[in-house]
Amino acid sequence: MAELVTLFHYNTLGALMAGLYKGTMTIEELLQHGDLGIGTLDSIDGELIVLDGKAYQAKGIGSTPEVIEVSTDRTVPYAAVAFHRAEACFRQDVELTDEALKKRIEASYVGENLFRSIKIHGEFSSMKVRIAPKSYPGKRFAEIAAHQSEYHAEHISGTIVGFWTPELFHGVSVAGYHLHFLSDDHQFGGHVMDFVMKNGEVEIGTIAALEQRFPVQDQDFLSAKLNVAELKEDIEKSE
Repeated sequence: MAELVTLFHYNTLGALMAGLYKGTMTIEELLQHGDLGIGTLDSIDGELIVLDGKAYQAKGIGSTPEVIEVSTDRTVPYAAVAFHRAEACFRQDVELTDEALKKRIEASYVGENLFRSIKIHGEFSSMKVRIAPKSYPGKRFAEIAAHQSEYHAEHISGTIVGFWTPELFHGVSVAGYHLHFLSDDHQFGGHVMDFVMKNGEVEIGTIAALEQRFPVQDQDFLSAKLNVAELKEDIEKSE
């Protein structure tokens, strides 16, 4: 029997929305739990992209993003990773908008209450991303999100990675898709806003288990008073 695929969540998106940005897990430890994923770095310094077992950081610097491979001693306040195992695959050779492609992906789902890992490699007629600016604990993410840098590229090849979250788990992550992009030349990346895919390969994995790890040594997290209704509103605004 094949080993069950586990989605490893470090911290919750709700805690990040509330302003808990201090990195409390190293990249080295995070990569022990998955080879594909998303997240952010200490002080929400850009977007984290985990692809093929390596971690990359996309930062908003001036008119173009900066992408670097992340050293294993860097830390994250929030991330989600899994060892991606494709269970459904298809070749896409007709140009599709992001919404049309997502509908085709969802048509492959058996049921609506399981997480899915997503990996899409191909050529994109256009790709629009955003990148969170470096900040410091205490400021609500919704306030920071209003000042994120946005970038657009045309005729670019690369990989989209991330997860689809059931409505049942909204708050642990954002319900629906949470996707990041990394170009093949590692010169462009970020949190996916929208895209048009020209052609490529789509892989979908089923997640059978969820492991939620909390920053139990972080006193800020332990003592935080979180307004759940406000957090859900902020997630919807920001994502």
